[in-house]
Amino acid sequence: MTEVAVLRLAHGADLPLPAYQTASAAGLDLMAAIDAPVTLGPLDRALIPTGLAIALPDGFEAQIRPRSGLAAKHGIGVVNAPGTVDADYRGEVKVILVNLSNEPFTIRRGERIAQMVVAPVTRATLIEVTELPATARGAGGFGSTGRS
Repeated sequence: MTEVAVLRLAHGADLPLPAYQTASAAGLDLMAAIDAPVTLGPLDRALIPTGLAIALPDGFEAQIRPRSGLAAKHGIGVVNAPGTVDADYRGEVKVILVNLSNEPFTIRRGERIAQMVVAPVTRATLIEVTELPATARGAGGFGSTGRS
């Protein structure tokens, strides 16, 4: 198990720490640390604070992902999904929510708004070449292996 230091900020001090909702869940649920409800109209987006700052160990990131229930039932997603919190970032974790539905949606204090997945990161060394090795797929993309 990887340990992550968590700092509760003043505006999130009364909210529970993120938690896994089941024994096999991959993500910790993040809550809205807002003072007043925020209503997102259709196609609106808002930066929602969580009231938390974290210190990830080197070699890890936190991925901020949408909650499937909010997405399926209300069209609420995370604009930059998955958002990345780098190991050296020490500011507040915030979530950029977007309303992709045709109806307004109101976010309330303490509501679970996103999930955070802590994952290892592999760093790569880029090596410039003049030609790439051939594959059966080649440069085909954007559905080239899909429908026939």
